[in-house]
Amino acid sequence: MRALFPMYDTPFQFMVREESGIRSVGELNGRRVGIGPQGGTSGAYIPEFFKVLKFDASLAHGDWAELANQVQAGALDALAVAAGVPFPSFNDLERKGKVRYLPLTQQQILDLRLAMPELGASVVGAGSYPSLRSNYGTVGLYNFAVAHRDIPADLAYAILDAVFANHDELVEVHSAAAETVPGNFTRNTFLPLHDGASRWYQNKGVVGVIRND
Repeated sequence: MRALFPMYDTPFQFMVREESGIRSVGELNGRRVGIGPQGGTSGAYIPEFFKVLKFDASLAHGDWAELANQVQAGALDALAVAAGVPFPSFNDLERKGKVRYLPLTQQQILDLRLAMPELGASVVGAGSYPSLRSNYGTVGLYNFAVAHRDIPADLAYAILDAVFANHDELVEVHSAAAETVPGNFTRNTFLPLHDGASRWYQNKGVVGVIRND
């Protein structure tokens, strides 16, 4: 597998109802936390997060809308999700009552990134949700388009040409594509670049460390 081009960040977000009294991710120890469908990104990563952070929580899988209803009803204490912002189920809960977003501490971010090198520091900007009044610090997974290492270099090069030449159209389809720009290739910290992609960045004068074979 080889990296081609950057797409967008997927931040991990933790939410509770304000009346729960929970004010930090650390207070999720011993709580009931909804983490989405079995095998989804949240469902795969959150159990590993809690192992690293030494939390013992009761984790619930399921459809996000149903899990959000359980939070609203008090059957769950929190939701933990890796998703684009704004996350629809969070917006639904915002409309039904006061909520709180639980940021990770700098030490928790460091511990998670040391354990899982694919993670990066991430920020959900103030105002992304109605009740989020300040920037929200967390970790995220930066999504990349990838390809088999054996696809022709000219094909990989042409794919990057097509993507970046049509950036405005991508943003029209989904605002997350605003992050799909050449300079964000440095957000890949562990996967080698495809030779064709490496050549594209070099030819376009994109500054940074090129990692390939």
